[in-house]
Amino acid sequence: MAIQKEIWQDHIEGNLFKNNEFLLASTDAGQYVLQGQVVHIPQAGALPTIEKNRSDLPATVATRRDSDITYTLDEYTTDPILIPNAETYELSYNKRESVLAEYEASLRQTVSDNILIDWAPTGTTGTTIRTTGATTASTLAGTTGNRKKFTVTDLKNAQLQLNKQNVPMEGRYALLSADMFQQLTDDMSATQYRDFSAAYDVKDGILGRLFGFNIMMRSGVLSYNNDTAPVVNPYGVASSATDNDGVLCWQINAVERALGQITFFERTGDPTYYGDVYSVSVRIGGRIRRSDAKGIVAIVQDAA
Repeated sequence: MAIQKEIWQDHIEGNLFKNNEFLLASTDAGQYVLQGQVVHIPQAGALPTIEKNRSDLPATVATRRDSDITYTLDEYTTDPILIPNAETYELSYNKRESVLAEYEASLRQTVSDNILIDWAPTGTTGTTIRTTGATTASTLAGTTGNRKKFTVTDLKNAQLQLNKQNVPMEGRYALLSADMFQQLTDDMSATQYRDFSAAYDVKDGILGRLFGFNIMMRSGVLSYNNDTAPVVNPYGVASSATDNDGVLCWQINAVERALGQITFFERTGDPTYYGDVYSVSVRIGGRIRRSDAKGIVAIVQDAA
């Protein structure tokens, strides 16, 4: 039987954020996607000036100048894959569904890695602070030497930065790599860990709560270079020896995601390949919502 494209497209959309629940902790700009490819958001101009006990009349008439925010969604495409015709009859399991499940897993990982970079403060744009803990060997793949551990105090410093920016207390998140999460929990007192664990919510991917942050974890988060003003490394670039692991902290209204068109391609009964060929295309993107990057803090390892 031919595959049902609409069913698989809906299936991919429904599972795109699976095991990467941190992506849902952002503002959804999907309603502003035009033709599945471009985000177009009307942006209101400056707020009117308020004067107390106005004495000078007539008041100055002002015009609100609205603007538009427009950006193109990235397109992620899988390599076409062949399922030979004989295998559809000879295999004891449904290879087609197995292949599509692997497509979904690969898409989720790649999309998540790229959106994290889109959300990350970098260089002089946004706020980055350094870890301050004891010396430990670097754990980021491809790096060498020693780094300062990620500590409870470092997360508290990130909280301070958001507080000083007047960022709302609710909806704050911190995403840690597995190694940084281990360092953080090792640094907690027994009381802190007990209170931290009370917020555990596996359904939403939250491992605990500390200093107002919902703590989440994935195998890797961000990789930064070791400049004075650290710059996040682009996707797919191999880490250099001096690069550093990074923790991303944000408030839900400070970042956004936008899911566009999902297209499933198939060519069944291909006479040149003697089988069926499938591929998938997904358009999705994300961005920091404010030009000054308020509401986002990166905690970057410091060299020890």
